Amino acid sequence: MKLIYRFSASLLAPVILSLCCTVSSQESAPAQPETHGIQIANMDRSVKPGDNFYLYANGDWIKRTEIPNDRAGVGVFTILDDLANKRTADLIQEASKANGAAGSPQRKIADLYNSYMDEKAIEAKGLTPLQPHLDRIAAIHDKKELAFALGASMRADVDPLNNTNFHTPNLFGLWSAPDFNDSAHYTAYLLQGGVELPDREYYFSDSDQMKKTRGEYQKHVAAMLKLAGFSGSDARAAGIVDLEHKIAEKQISIADSEDIHKADNPWDQSEFATKAPGLDWNEFFRGAELSDRKKFIVWQPTAFIGESQLVASEPLESWKDLLAYHLIERYAGVLAKPLADEHFNFFAKELYGIPQQRPRWQRGVFVVNDELGDDVGRIYAQRYFSPEAKAQGEAMVRNIVEAFRKRIDALTWMNPATKAEAKAKLSSLYVGIGYPESWHDYSGLEIKPDDIFGNIWRGSMFEYHYALGRLGKDIDRKEWSMTPQTVNAVNLPLQNALNFPAAILQPPFFDPKAPAVVNYGAIGSVIGHEISHTFDTEGSTFDSTGALRNWWTPEDLKHFDEATAKLAAQYDTYKPFPDLHVNGKQTIAENIADLGGVAASYDGYRASRGGKEAPARDGFTGDQQFFTAFGQNWGEKIRDAALRQQVMTDEHSPAEYRADTVRNNDAWYAAFDVKPGETLYLAPAERVRIW
Repeated sequence: MKLIYRFSASLLAPVILSLCCTVSSQESAPAQPETHGIQIANMDRSVKPGDNFYLYANGDWIKRTEIPNDRAGVGVFTILDDLANKRTADLIQEASKANGAAGSPQRKIADLYNSYMDEKAIEAKGLTPLQPHLDRIAAIHDKKELAFALGASMRADVDPLNNTNFHTPNLFGLWSAPDFNDSAHYTAYLLQGGVELPDREYYFSDSDQMKKTRGEYQKHVAAMLKLAGFSGSDARAAGIVDLEHKIAEKQISIADSEDIHKADNPWDQSEFATKAPGLDWNEFFRGAELSDRKKFIVWQPTAFIGESQLVASEPLESWKDLLAYHLIERYAGVLAKPLADEHFNFFAKELYGIPQQRPRWQRGVFVVNDELGDDVGRIYAQRYFSPEAKAQGEAMVRNIVEAFRKRIDALTWMNPATKAEAKAKLSSLYVGIGYPESWHDYSGLEIKPDDIFGNIWRGSMFEYHYALGRLGKDIDRKEWSMTPQTVNAVNLPLQNALNFPAAILQPPFFDPKAPAVVNYGAIGSVIGHEISHTFDTEGSTFDSTGALRNWWTPEDLKHFDEATAKLAAQYDTYKPFPDLHVNGKQTIAENIADLGGVAASYDGYRASRGGKEAPARDGFTGDQQFFTAFGQNWGEKIRDAALRQQVMTDEHSPAEYRADTVRNNDAWYAAFDVKPGETLYLAPAERVRIW
């Protein structure tokens, strides 16, 4: 349920592809004078706001901006992301020079970064670091040993409520999180997996683009196997792609996976053999170090049933080839250059249209953030997030939470009993600003200055064992899921908590020198978005303790479902490509959060001024500044391949349509005198109002 719509990825994707929001406007457009307020130079005032509000707010910036060759897209978020990466790189360089004691956070940061930057050593080792793992796969002799190997390959690499990341190349993925039905303790969730392409639809779509992608993918698989020394790479690749296609057939869609009630499927370990026959589950759980775990929640039962059957029906050699290929792919970025380049050529060039890789030092920053994020984050927060900034952020959050509370009180369709439950969620909501109250402890993680493959392997196992180690234990409701240097924000419904990292609480989102109304339109709508997630189609299914419980009256739930269906239908009409439209069901939670976020932030801004409009500035009224600041949050230029993947696989709508949510807000119509006949105009009865 992240605010920022970017690409879910495997362990090393940020290293290899650099596909988070990272394109700096400074690099891609002429420098503009420093301003504190709405960016007038970015607007296209020849466009009527009621015809295309997105271009009105961002059109001139889009015209003059070029996407750098090493990026998938460029947007306002990237200004902060590039700044955070540069600051992080400086901190890493300082750590490298400090020569800290062995095992200290500074030394680990330096050793990890240096191990990635030592290209000569990586080239000299070639495939040697991976070979023992490939040999173990080659030595599998029967389906019992295969089951153990499949279990041993499982990692804690899925997070359906934080990332909406339902994708793992392993057969199944583990998520350690508060129990749906016992919110005071962590439990083990198991999620579908087994494919490398971003989503099951990539295996089935009949569009010419997807057919081309599948053809290029099979060539890529063959190339990776050949580079890794496998004979008969073409035939093996065809078998691997065929097996992945069969696995994808057993999986359910992202939209269906987002239905929480369909995910609540407690299975005892003893039931797996009868509910999902075909896989030797005793060996699987032994390989996964879960033999002692009695209970699991199976997120997509049909996938587990179907994939288990495939383990029994498909040839052993096909599964061994799949395991080997997925292993090679996962670690290609820290192996010899031919493998790393081939990985980039498909997963960046083909899938996202990115012509060239990011500089290696930037990829090194991503490595350190992935593996030692809190160690870096602790230094980052001390250096770059002042107590004053934290206090200002907390004050804005309080105002917007209170505005949301008043909106709940004003709802005419909601029963008092439901309102009381909703306000109880707000009262118990934990909001983390800037940095966490406690930090992740990496003291048990071994980092070596000359072993990047081993560092990444041990890091993956360290996080997996961390996830295993907390199963059954009391939850920490104040635990963060992001680092301070992350340009993002998140709602954690099972904890009833929000995180706003330090890196997003800076200009242009939060500018102490800008008029307050602009900050409310920019960072305020981000804050409102995350608060609104507490009451979206997912968040609304959890109560104030984080337990999965229906706290709605039947009448209220019926009204809510009808309103969300209306919003989903609105987004279904948006078509960024002639052959592809936005999936309103898949994006509904984020669309609700955008809708509620801008409404709550608008109320918060007005309340902060005693109900009055902010003063006009540069020819724009206060309300016009508010909505324009919101629209400029979503200024973006993105490659077609990346946009297509986003529409197919992401729970967030494309940027243009996120800005367009203002068409449901009455105050926007008044601010810009939007009239019938203009493209975005909706009659009052057609405007969606939820919170």
